[in-house]
Amino acid sequence: MDSKTLIIQIITLISTLLSLAKAVDFDYPAVFNFGDSNSDTGELVAGLGWRLDLPNGQTYFKTPSGRPCDGRLVIDFLCTFLTLLMASRACILLILTSFSICFPNAKSIHFNVPSVFNFGDSNSDTGALISAGIESINPPYGQNYFQKPSGRYCDGRLIIDFLMDAMDLPFLNAYLDSIGLPSFREGSNFAAAGSTIRPANAASVSPFSFGVQVNQFLRFKKRVLQLLGKDKEIDKYLPMENFFEKGLYMFDIGQNDLAGAFYSKTFDEIVASIPSTLLEFETGLKRLYDQGARNFWIHNTGPLGCLPQNVAKFGTDRSKLDELGCVSSHNQAAKIFNLQLHALSKKLQGQYADSNFTYVDIYTIKYNLVGNYSRYGFEQPIMACCGYGGPPLNYDSRIACGQTSILNGTSVTAKGCNDSTEYVSWDGIHYTEAANQFVSSQILTGKYSDPPFSDKMPFLLKLKF
Repeated sequence: MDSKTLIIQIITLISTLLSLAKAVDFDYPAVFNFGDSNSDTGELVAGLGWRLDLPNGQTYFKTPSGRPCDGRLVIDFLCTFLTLLMASRACILLILTSFSICFPNAKSIHFNVPSVFNFGDSNSDTGALISAGIESINPPYGQNYFQKPSGRYCDGRLIIDFLMDAMDLPFLNAYLDSIGLPSFREGSNFAAAGSTIRPANAASVSPFSFGVQVNQFLRFKKRVLQLLGKDKEIDKYLPMENFFEKGLYMFDIGQNDLAGAFYSKTFDEIVASIPSTLLEFETGLKRLYDQGARNFWIHNTGPLGCLPQNVAKFGTDRSKLDELGCVSSHNQAAKIFNLQLHALSKKLQGQYADSNFTYVDIYTIKYNLVGNYSRYGFEQPIMACCGYGGPPLNYDSRIACGQTSILNGTSVTAKGCNDSTEYVSWDGIHYTEAANQFVSSQILTGKYSDPPFSDKMPFLLKLKF
């Protein structure tokens, strides 16, 4: 079928639809579209980093527009003829961005680091998985600081939030969050809960593996560079071109690769898979370097065996627990992973002399917190604040924090504790805001980093809590 014939058929289809519309009131203020590639105006490209090169988009947009077509789709023609303002999420984002210019911009401040681009999992996800519609978060999540669920798997702020505050930068908006007048002037957060370094599969919680997050960044940067200079008002909400080179690239990912593997693999198999996992990570780092990234900030993975979720599943045999009550095998795997991650960081620093690779020992900080919790003002090192079942873990895999379910014929709710500042674990998987604040304060001492902090490090030490 040639293009002319196809156009005629599309116009015929539209004419038919319009004739049917005469009997219907189509005075709608908005359109929310659901479908596949027949009406995808950029979702696959934006969400999963899928590439669509020329000649896609050649006839109307003169450039690839995210549509698997040489120009416009049926949904585009329908919205044009029906005089509607919004055709899809991509258009909603554009309208919101234009609308946001009506609001005054925040006072400009000179930053030591102009921007941050973050990659990771739920330890630093500020709303990606929720914005993607994959999961929902209900109270008591977000109760302490935001006073409502904020897209974070925590009762309040995450480590990334405290670090951004220490750099005098605003909290990062999730790349996929298009609602609420998001500004990406000082960077963007590509981290998504459940994400892994390895490519996702059908059983994965999140489709946004590290490689996909890198693809999202590449599209983000390309789109920013296309928009910069075209509208001074919109420019206020986009990072400047040199921010991509001067910015800080932060990474906190790998926990789910290890924790998830224990459900189907032996300890030896998990250890044997670590080099290939880190090879995937190295590939992503190099892609970012090729795009101009020069300041890399890499968190290692924490003591997985101290999470109530893993203790409940793999710690029923007390002989498998260490002196702190953590699952030994999980922590041993994390240590091996971290040793190889540290070696990779050192290798890349030697390979790319024009860059800064900072390795941060999160494991030691968190394990020290669990082992010396009372010294730091905590009362419960392992038991979850928000959960069900009571001591010693207050965790039940059948009912997540904030949810109500029928267990053994009875309706039960996983509720939050009275004072989350007394707990290290929030929901059995993630840390409380109080614990995140402690970890952040230790990071900012500089003594858990390689190389340690100095005047040449990406940002100056500014303890504010």
